Amino acid sequence: MGMNNDEIIRIGKKVIAIERKELAALEQRIDENFARAVRLILECKGRVIVTGMGKSGAIGRKISSTLASTGTASAFLHPAEGVHGDLGMVHKDDVIIAISKSGETSELIHLLPSFRRLDVPVIAMTSSKQSTLARYAKVWLDISVEEEACPNDLAPTASTTVTLAMGDALAVALLDARGFSAEDFALLHPGGSLGKKLLMRVADLMESGDNLPYCFPEDRMQKAIMEMAHKRGICPVVDHDFHLVGVITTGDLNRLIEKTEHIFNIPVTEVMNPQPKFIHQDDLATIAYKEMEKFRIIAMPVLDTREKLVGVIHLHDLMQEGITV
Repeated sequence: MGMNNDEIIRIGKKVIAIERKELAALEQRIDENFARAVRLILECKGRVIVTGMGKSGAIGRKISSTLASTGTASAFLHPAEGVHGDLGMVHKDDVIIAISKSGETSELIHLLPSFRRLDVPVIAMTSSKQSTLARYAKVWLDISVEEEACPNDLAPTASTTVTLAMGDALAVALLDARGFSAEDFALLHPGGSLGKKLLMRVADLMESGDNLPYCFPEDRMQKAIMEMAHKRGICPVVDHDFHLVGVITTGDLNRLIEKTEHIFNIPVTEVMNPQPKFIHQDDLATIAYKEMEKFRIIAMPVLDTREKLVGVIHLHDLMQEGITV
């Protein structure tokens, strides 16, 4: 092959270093033009139509997809198809994001008269402010790079990375400006583990009803042990209005056994943790997982809006459903 492993590793690191340098330069160019682009999109009553040829088109598809999944209606227009009928997807209330490193891509330039007739504003992502596309656009975003990672300066590498980062920056700024929440994101991603993580509530996974373990402060440990044995290893202690006053875990039981053999007649109040960790039934299941991981516990009592015990949530059930962080 002509190269040893050290040389291969050196090249890989050099590519990363070049792209990191160009991203750092891009960060310094996030300015008033960027803010103008965000405000133009926020004021848009239609969709953001992203367009670009070749590698720019591939990045454009990703940008469009990211916008759509974070609350900004968007679609991708292939420039070559645009001049053969697909331009009909562009409406007067839309905004165009046109991507071209040179700013002179002929297929994009051929679309500009049509954009003008529709009076659709254009945000241009190009490397040159003097390019045809940048001069036509209402807002210009600078995606220039000093060098590509490609040693022949032919294959778009650093420039596509910079363009993608600019698109991500737009999407996240728009997401934040719209107050787009995790729940909003989940509604657009209902399938698979991502939907589970963002949509599923504690109430969807908790043990409740006849499977809910509990005992009262006046009960003895025999009652708590029976609850723990038949209902998965945790026993909340509640008053007679079902307000939580403590929790007994298998860890508490093990420590008790180490101290004495005569455990059945001991009051539960002498064994329980009077300041237990708990969660509410409307909380996201991911929050329950984070809390259990943080405090190294395997189950938590679940309370309703009146602070009454309604369930128990188990770490195993969360993991089985793919709820992790």
